[in-house]
Amino acid sequence: MKLNFQFSNLCGTVYRQGNVIFTPDGNSVISPVGNRVSVFDLANDRSYTMRFENRKNISRIALSPSGSLLVTVDEDGSALVVNFQRHTIVHRQSFKQPVHDLQFSPDGTRLAVTHNRLVQVWRLPSSFADTTPLVLEREMAGAYDDVVCVGWSPDSDAIVAGCRDMSCRVHPLHVEPGLEPAVLTGHRDAVVGAWFSDDSRRLYTAAKDGALFVWKKTNAAVEASEKHKRMLRKAIKAGGKKNSAPSRAAGKTQFSYAGDPSPEDVADDDESRRAKDKRNRPSRLYNQNWIIAERHFFKQPQARLVSVDFHSKRNLVTAGFTNGVFGIWELPDFVNIHTLSISQKRVDTAAISPSGDWLAFGSAKFGQLLVWEWQSESYVLKQQGHNNEMTCLCYSGDGQYVVTGGEDGKLKLWNTHTGFCFVTFSDHTASVVAVEFSKRGQVVFSASLDGTVRAYDMIRYRNFRTFTTPTPVQFAALAVDPSGEIVCAGSADSFEVFVWSVQTGKLLDIFSGHTGPIITLSFSPTEGRLISGSWDTTVRSWDVFGRSLNTESLKHTTEVLAMAYRPDGREIAVATLDGQISFWDVELARLTGSIDGRQDISGGRRQHDRMTAANASHNKHFTSLCYSTDGTSVLAGGNSKYVCVYDVRARILLRKFQISHNLSLDGTREMLNSGDMTEAGPRGLLDAAGAGASDGSDAEERAEAAATLPGAQRGDRSLRATTRPEARTRGVRVAPSGRTWAAVSTEGLLLYALDDDLLFDPFDLEPDLTPEAVLAAVEAGEYARALALAFRLGEGYVVEGALEAVPPDAVAAVARALPAKYLARMLQLLARKLEAGPRVQFYMLWTSAVLRYHAVHLKDNNQTYAAPLRALYKSISGVYGILGKVTSSNINGLRYVSCQLQGQRDRQAARPSAPLAVADVTMEDLI
Repeated sequence: MKLNFQFSNLCGTVYRQGNVIFTPDGNSVISPVGNRVSVFDLANDRSYTMRFENRKNISRIALSPSGSLLVTVDEDGSALVVNFQRHTIVHRQSFKQPVHDLQFSPDGTRLAVTHNRLVQVWRLPSSFADTTPLVLEREMAGAYDDVVCVGWSPDSDAIVAGCRDMSCRVHPLHVEPGLEPAVLTGHRDAVVGAWFSDDSRRLYTAAKDGALFVWKKTNAAVEASEKHKRMLRKAIKAGGKKNSAPSRAAGKTQFSYAGDPSPEDVADDDESRRAKDKRNRPSRLYNQNWIIAERHFFKQPQARLVSVDFHSKRNLVTAGFTNGVFGIWELPDFVNIHTLSISQKRVDTAAISPSGDWLAFGSAKFGQLLVWEWQSESYVLKQQGHNNEMTCLCYSGDGQYVVTGGEDGKLKLWNTHTGFCFVTFSDHTASVVAVEFSKRGQVVFSASLDGTVRAYDMIRYRNFRTFTTPTPVQFAALAVDPSGEIVCAGSADSFEVFVWSVQTGKLLDIFSGHTGPIITLSFSPTEGRLISGSWDTTVRSWDVFGRSLNTESLKHTTEVLAMAYRPDGREIAVATLDGQISFWDVELARLTGSIDGRQDISGGRRQHDRMTAANASHNKHFTSLCYSTDGTSVLAGGNSKYVCVYDVRARILLRKFQISHNLSLDGTREMLNSGDMTEAGPRGLLDAAGAGASDGSDAEERAEAAATLPGAQRGDRSLRATTRPEARTRGVRVAPSGRTWAAVSTEGLLLYALDDDLLFDPFDLEPDLTPEAVLAAVEAGEYARALALAFRLGEGYVVEGALEAVPPDAVAAVARALPAKYLARMLQLLARKLEAGPRVQFYMLWTSAVLRYHAVHLKDNNQTYAAPLRALYKSISGVYGILGKVTSSNINGLRYVSCQLQGQRDRQAARPSAPLAVADVTMEDLI
């Protein structure tokens, strides 16, 4: 088993908290998932998660207008500046306080950040030669409470900041003497959104009580001068004197601007007065009063505004409320276009695409992410993870799909290529504890604590069989025989193994003998023998298809927690509570060796731990095991942040994978600060309780906060025991192709894949073996020698160039001359090229030739070539599916054209005229 696995994708979690944003082209949605960032490509129907991690859960993200820089800020105010195209970290910045909002300026040169009562403006680097990526340019104060939202003017010269003190402030970017920011008051609740109109003549502000105010700017200096002129003219007309005009000081209490003209300026000509006013008046945007032009209300009874976004070019406002309702309104008339409900919980974030056609919404309670096209009233994306933690997983036979079960009683199927969930089953009423695919991948089996085992059809996506027991029990383990005809489940309370027929659904047999809960079951890959592991410290072997009632017991020193069969069926690995992994020979029932993994799996302290991680015992055992496809390695995971890979023969640790560096999870810190321990408990848990209540302005939040108070008699009692999610692995599985493996963890379904870019594995490297030598062999027409030299060199681009240089008519001869030691690499290369390359016919020709001339060798060494053959099968299946859709569409189109031509011929034949030719038929006739 190769060890150069890298994090590939995160499935099962689409949104956790914070805000979601669109990319500048509008084709992708960026969503924070824990301390990572996932990108959902709506145009290509795929998703991926970036490899970088923040220190804690991400609270806010922002993308530059050019789409080159992504800024992610966690709960403590630590930020990462990331190159969005290359997915690399450019700079780390600490704002030292939790950030409520951050926005890039429209020109992309500045970043506005809000925390506490301040608004900070940071200048971005003008070139990559700058040594300091972010430079603090200005701080804007004046608010009496936290600034929670910020918006830029279209010309990037002004900032509007919304505060919890129910006011908004318009700050000029460039400070001028005597110039104060305009303060906009009138709301009766905290402001959650503030934006400029596209022409900067209007301001829109939205508050939590559902009020949307439209502010119009007025030039106060011009109004004052015009008022003085009208009063002077009136006085002169009445015969008064010039000095009898009202004193300028009388109007100074209402209008006080450096550019106000004196009464003597009225006698000047208009041109000189305008020039003087232009010299003395401050910047055009701030020498104004902002007045409330219109008041609108969203009118959602018993609900409060949580998230809102504004599209300046199309004057659209979208809003999400605490009751799960979202809507879209058109300004300035405030016309309600649509109002829909997506759930019973609050809509935590809302965003509008740059084109204004798509709306994105996220709900943290359900982990839900939606993209809705309001014009066609259809969903572009609708994804939701498990409500609670995932508990189990299983790969399909071709490795394209992964099925997961969760504590919410749901089964979800994920496409490993796109990262999307395409079907969800909700038939179980309790937690799902085990899932299994049939060998052909057309049936999924699941066992649950509700006492049922269900079978799902992957063609019609329905539950076609439900297996039950004579008396209600709770299942904790599941196994399916290789033929898919028998399904077995282990009970956690009656300590029995139940056997059913898949075709008839009848209970065939009940195996008794264990004296403790049965928590693991597995069928032999080569014969009909079932093994079961229990907390009674034994592993038993059962002959399901034979008539023998004798069982063989393998005794251990402590409780059995996990078990796995080697792919050849000759060995089993058993994990026990004392941290040992024992290896047993199945035929001889003999212990062949063991691995002590207590020191390998231990690591990380929980917030309430009184001892170090090395001395703690809660995480020093494995709860899941899985062999690699070649049977040379074992993957093991447990209640720890590590997944360990062991060599079976040498009994040594090969590598440890840390599934998460998120400090918001328990068990990720190696050391704790003793100063954070208080009389009431760890400070981190107290802060979590306070953060969960937010600002306490919602009834639901106040109820949750009140339930945690000492002596409270109402509310959900479970909320009083404030805990944090713990970093752990509930299950690990290796894909049949051997190139990926997956782990069910606290953060979701983690996928790890081989990083071929970091692999350098040359064969028979010699000093004179260079890319020039390969090129010379190609130019000489020695294609077989060139391909062998390329494989020996080991450079990916050289191998691909030598392969594509072979003419199609010479493929068969070159494939026959290919040495057997290069077959595995050749099959892997063909699998990758078929999946991503455009030359489908060329690589299918290569595949056919390689399999034809090396079939005997591949069959004799099927274990060696199992992984590349499965990868090749997966790629061919994907190409077949794509071409099948294209072919079906073309056939339907040709049939339509043929029917139209036939109808035209029939109509022409009914007329006494010349026969119809194909050239006489136009596109208008076909339409």
